[in-house]
Amino acid sequence: MTVEQNVLQPGGAAKHQQTFLNQLREITGINDIQVLQQALKDSNGNLELAVAFLTAKNAKVPQQEEATYYQTALPGNDRYISVGSQADTNVIDLTGDDKDDLQRAIALSLEESNRAFRETGITDEEQAISRVLEASIAENKASLKRTHPEVWSDSPNPYDRKRQDNCPVGLKNVGNTCWFSAVIQSLFNLLEFRRLVLNFNPPANAQDLPRNQKEHRNLPFMRELRYLFALLVGSKRKYVDPSRAVEILKDAFKSNDSQQQDVSEFTHKLLDWLEDAFQIKAEEERDGEKPKNPMVELFYGRFLAVGVLEGKKFENTEMFGQYPLQVNGFKDLHECLEAAMIEGEIESLHSENSAKSGQEHWFTELPPVLTFELSRFEFNQALGRPEKIHNKLEFPPILYLDRYMHKNRELTRIKRDEIKRLKEYLTVLQQRLERYLSYGSGPKRFPLVDVLQYALEFASSKPVCTSPVDDLGASAPSSGTLPAQTSPSTIEQQGPSSSDVPSTSPVQRSVIHKPFTQSRIPPDLPMHPAPRHITEEELSVLEGCLHRWRTEVENDTRDLQESISRIHRTIELMYFDKTMIQVPYRLHAVLVHEGQANAGHYWAYIYDHHQNRWMKYNDISVTKSTWEELERDSFGGYRNASAYCLMYINDKEQYLIEEEFNKETGQILVGMDTLPSDLRDYVKEDNKRFEKELEEWDAELAQKAQQEKLLSQIPRAPAPSPAPVQAGEPEYLEQPSRTDLSKHLKEDSVQAINKALAEQEDRGPEAIMDTVMLTPNMQGIIMAIGKARNVYDRCGPEAGFFKAIKLEYTRLLKLAQEDPPPECDYRLRHAIVYFIQNQAPKKIIERTLLEQFGDHNLSFDERCRNIMKVAQAKLEMIKPDEVNMEEYERWHQDYRNFRETTMFLMVGLEFFQKKSYMEALLYLIYAYQNNKELLSKGPYRGHDEELISHYRRECLLKLNEHAAALFESGDDQEVNNGLIIMNELIVPCLPLLLVDEMEEKDIVAVEDMRNRWCSYLGQEMEPNLQEKLTDFLPKLLDCSTEIKGFNDPPKLPSYSTHELCERYARIMLSLSRTPADGR
Repeated sequence: MTVEQNVLQPGGAAKHQQTFLNQLREITGINDIQVLQQALKDSNGNLELAVAFLTAKNAKVPQQEEATYYQTALPGNDRYISVGSQADTNVIDLTGDDKDDLQRAIALSLEESNRAFRETGITDEEQAISRVLEASIAENKASLKRTHPEVWSDSPNPYDRKRQDNCPVGLKNVGNTCWFSAVIQSLFNLLEFRRLVLNFNPPANAQDLPRNQKEHRNLPFMRELRYLFALLVGSKRKYVDPSRAVEILKDAFKSNDSQQQDVSEFTHKLLDWLEDAFQIKAEEERDGEKPKNPMVELFYGRFLAVGVLEGKKFENTEMFGQYPLQVNGFKDLHECLEAAMIEGEIESLHSENSAKSGQEHWFTELPPVLTFELSRFEFNQALGRPEKIHNKLEFPPILYLDRYMHKNRELTRIKRDEIKRLKEYLTVLQQRLERYLSYGSGPKRFPLVDVLQYALEFASSKPVCTSPVDDLGASAPSSGTLPAQTSPSTIEQQGPSSSDVPSTSPVQRSVIHKPFTQSRIPPDLPMHPAPRHITEEELSVLEGCLHRWRTEVENDTRDLQESISRIHRTIELMYFDKTMIQVPYRLHAVLVHEGQANAGHYWAYIYDHHQNRWMKYNDISVTKSTWEELERDSFGGYRNASAYCLMYINDKEQYLIEEEFNKETGQILVGMDTLPSDLRDYVKEDNKRFEKELEEWDAELAQKAQQEKLLSQIPRAPAPSPAPVQAGEPEYLEQPSRTDLSKHLKEDSVQAINKALAEQEDRGPEAIMDTVMLTPNMQGIIMAIGKARNVYDRCGPEAGFFKAIKLEYTRLLKLAQEDPPPECDYRLRHAIVYFIQNQAPKKIIERTLLEQFGDHNLSFDERCRNIMKVAQAKLEMIKPDEVNMEEYERWHQDYRNFRETTMFLMVGLEFFQKKSYMEALLYLIYAYQNNKELLSKGPYRGHDEELISHYRRECLLKLNEHAAALFESGDDQEVNNGLIIMNELIVPCLPLLLVDEMEEKDIVAVEDMRNRWCSYLGQEMEPNLQEKLTDFLPKLLDCSTEIKGFNDPPKLPSYSTHELCERYARIMLSLSRTPADGR
């Protein structure tokens, strides 16, 4: 479905020949069109033979080790056969220079190819696709036998697989079939194409068919495609299984090779099959007229090829479907199209008797759906394998194609000539500007403006001289070998005496060695570069010249830059006049590939024309997206992801995306109403089966709940009851007290507090309570009551209460305003500090303080008990409308979440320091997720996000390295253990790192992990390792941000406030003593 015949040879009519030429150019790197044509002609259209013919001359001679690994030499012969194979009379050696061997090989291949076609009706090109289809089905069946859980295995809970409202339905990846999902979803969301498929009626004489193998394949596939589209319309499932359609594809071909299918090749062949199916129907319904095929009407266009071949002009009209475009060397889609529409020396088109060859393409008829195939793979002859091109290529959401239309040919040529002239002038200006910006003749060059400025600064500098000896004397230590007041010249004049300086003494020799005098440095050395001699007149003239020259250079540079900007703007707007924006095409779908040439993952961005938004279709996951996300993943140059296929639709042909209307009522038909009756019944049956799954799940849960209820009614031995606490009180406000807390212990505590108050009045409250084992809240309250005892004694309990609560609030407010080190987080000690820092309502803080003062455990002495009673009375006086209890509970729940996040972080860091990375990962993952949710409500709600992110990232990187080392070992058990680590720990966590686009370090870390595994693709390894790697890589390269197969949060131990603060301080202190590894 690309170009129907060779435009340089008007007589050639072989179908898809231009497609083969493009593929040969891409695979072999040979651009000579005549060489490619000759190879294709000699191989009679067989692509593989053509590649073998073209690469035989340039084949890389393998190194000795590589040769011995892959091949075994025959005795007395320099030719090779494969290891373990047996000589075959039909095997012809192509490594030598014998041309007869090559001709015999081609003839033999053609004979086999023709025989296979006669027997099956299937071409070699069609057989090539079967390799992936059979591998996909086999992989899907094999996956059922695996013991470890897969990342995207079906959830046992059917509610997890239930479609939400009218959310689009996804497609399950049934084994390396992400390419299938991306193409099918792109076509399904083209409403006109959807209607054609859903309303397709098999031919009435289908029983008399098939006449050949193609018809035997096309009609069953069309039936399964209708069923699949119907499920995508009306299913109650979140995603559906396309295995039956893939099975039809697999059954059509026979091959055992395993690889992922190319999206453009599959799209090309899929539309060919659909075209054949509709052609059968069209021929049946024709009434004396030439039948119209809706697939051809929708996806095919025509262009006029005008060219010169060996001095002879020609003009041909050709048909095209997917239009191939080269990516390498171009920055945007228009540059690719310009290069594709002009080949060779186009100047020769207007000259007589020219022997040069060239051609122009002009669209005469554009299809409603225009698909561009972006060639992002090229064959590396040095390495002997294909490689992906990651270059950035931009494309617009609206593409105007007027400049490529035949009706605008003359105007476009004029504009092209004008653009060419402007670009030549632009090159001259840029070269002139470069001379200003990179001035000089040496290896280092600088902007001329800066050079003149430096010269001006040098000329204006005043010389400040100093003697190097004086400088040395000022800095030398007093115990030096020379007195500070003695100069080297004086010592030279005096000379050493024989008694003072023996010639054999090394110390005295160091005195004789005088570096300054021996290097002959001038006696006066300037402190900084400056002119030695310059008069005022000279300086005045020089400054005037430099100022004037600098101004002139600045003006020239600015004028050049403005001229360059104007020319760029003129070129950009060259095709935006009214006559050249009459053929708009809107971007409908972008098919993206991430990975390398050997393996990767496909997904699609599809525009919802009715909701005016982009949607991301990634197998079972269908999510809202943005143009910014599409740019990041599709343009390339940023990661290993880039667009591989672009689908544009004619923006003026509204029928392509229009909803269907009821002819009688005029209302829009949606959902099941759009389906024919047979498909409606099919979908209803499937929905009934799914509803039965839901009912069975509900019944199973109800049965479990009943069993748990019966078990709970079995009498158990009574457990000792804890001390009573106020109902509904948060657990961090509960003051733990043993049930056997004796009066003697209380009295000892009171005595200790009173002694501390009496002896250490000037010390801080925390220091006073160090020896008393009470919670921080209780310590603060008892301290406040102790300090308010004078007011209590003079004015009674109520006045003492007000004084104590004021003192406690003042203390907590002061703590909240401090900036302590990370290991001393006052929020962990006091909920009210947390509330104050996060600006909780005053009523929330007041009620929390009252509950702390009204705690039942505050009964150490009569004064404490009386103040506790006052606080309880105040609590009872609060009316329901005075404090919003829902808001109160939300604040306390946030604080509980903060403490829980702290525990996740603390335990995760402890495991990390012990190098228990598998155990640490889950704690750090939940610490980050909970902390992020807290920080979304305020900057002081959680912990340092960068710290948690760093250790989460480091944990994943270390586990990835460990898993890669296990894989490299080659031992089956070790390899399986490494892949289990990847599948169960790392792969489910990657979406968490990719979901936040602002975390550049996380995205880089994900790329590093993926690149580590992709690097194995070109390495030699055992077949079973290659199979496991091919199975695993698509999961690793999946760019979906949906969290799959994630474990439940780990259970946290119970910590008292003292234990929590102590362990948190210990771990934070240890981090401050450890290098941050890039943080």
